[in-house]
Amino acid sequence: MNTTIHLKRTNVLKGTASLLPASKSINNRALIINALAGSKTEIQNMSDANDVQLMLRLVNSPDATIDVEDAGTTMRFLTAYFAITNQHKTLTGTSRMKERPIGILVNALRSLGAEISYTEKDGYPPLKLSGFSGQKTDILRIRGDVSSQFISALMMVAPILPKGLTLELEGKVGSRPYIEMTASIMKHFGADSKFTGNKVVVPHQSYTSAPFTVESDWSGASYWFAFAALAEQAEIYLPKLYLQSLQGDSVIVKIMDPLGVQATMENGLLKLTRKESKKELHWDFTDCPDLGQTVAVVCAAKGIKGYFTGLESLRIKETDRIAALQNELQKIGANLTEEDSAHWTLIPSAALPTNAFFNTYRDHRMAMAFAPLATLMEVEIEKPEVVKKSYPNFWNDLKTFGVVNS
Repeated sequence: MNTTIHLKRTNVLKGTASLLPASKSINNRALIINALAGSKTEIQNMSDANDVQLMLRLVNSPDATIDVEDAGTTMRFLTAYFAITNQHKTLTGTSRMKERPIGILVNALRSLGAEISYTEKDGYPPLKLSGFSGQKTDILRIRGDVSSQFISALMMVAPILPKGLTLELEGKVGSRPYIEMTASIMKHFGADSKFTGNKVVVPHQSYTSAPFTVESDWSGASYWFAFAALAEQAEIYLPKLYLQSLQGDSVIVKIMDPLGVQATMENGLLKLTRKESKKELHWDFTDCPDLGQTVAVVCAAKGIKGYFTGLESLRIKETDRIAALQNELQKIGANLTEEDSAHWTLIPSAALPTNAFFNTYRDHRMAMAFAPLATLMEVEIEKPEVVKKSYPNFWNDLKTFGVVNS
């Protein structure tokens, strides 16, 4: 893949994003639960995203060393899966993965009876898993404002614990829809759980095999909403998306409505068209942090002032997404200001440049969040191959709209 990709200014977009990926979040949960159920189900509409293909390859791998590359979900889910199923493994990843904290999950698994040690820096991968000595407790207290993937990882292995598991979530609970998604997929495979308030209760029980089809990814769809919001004319169709979705990021429909996007179902496809937009947006991203970059770019380019909360978790993603956004938004004359540890203000651009070059920070969402600016200017994006993590065919989909030269 080229080290940069050039997107030509294209302000009219009409067509279908036919290569929209299946949901990575749903897919990876289904793969772990299916493995716990004996891997008897064939999962339909499997995502070709790198994170999912990694999980598919690694979940049943006999290898002693498991390299999750840069896939945070894969690291967290497999840590719990291998630990509680008494498998002896070493889990490692990229240099960035070794900077992403995992101590809260490790401490929880140790409390349950897993033997886990750090091979380099305490609190961070790589990890050495040395077996499961038997369940020591059936109640864990864990912070609710950490990655919901820690909580989901523990929920998914809970049914096979002899005493089941109760998770008491302390403080503010972030990304609640992802916890609800986990509970829903567990139920599909026959395991009941109860998530009320700040408590998750999962009894001891058995998973059962059940046919499963993965829906399209609302996070991936969000970039097409951004194209629709910024284009002069838009008629974009998205397949296999459901307004009644397991995915918390389906809230993009509500977020983008005041930003100028009308979303309606037409012949089984989601149709995006332009409408009038508001002058300000107030939004709490606690339950949908992966949408933060996309929304910030749209507001910056459309002259919409943004007042945001719930972006804290962006600091520990593939990159420090807050810092990355601040750097790149300045290139178009916009600013993301941190008012305090919980509040950010987006000051939009007063005048956009005719062209801009954007860095991606090895982060797929940075590349895709800034791509819709091609509706307004010539855009060049470094390391375009980063999109393989969640939407490998993103640039090919853009080609069908004429944004990328074939």
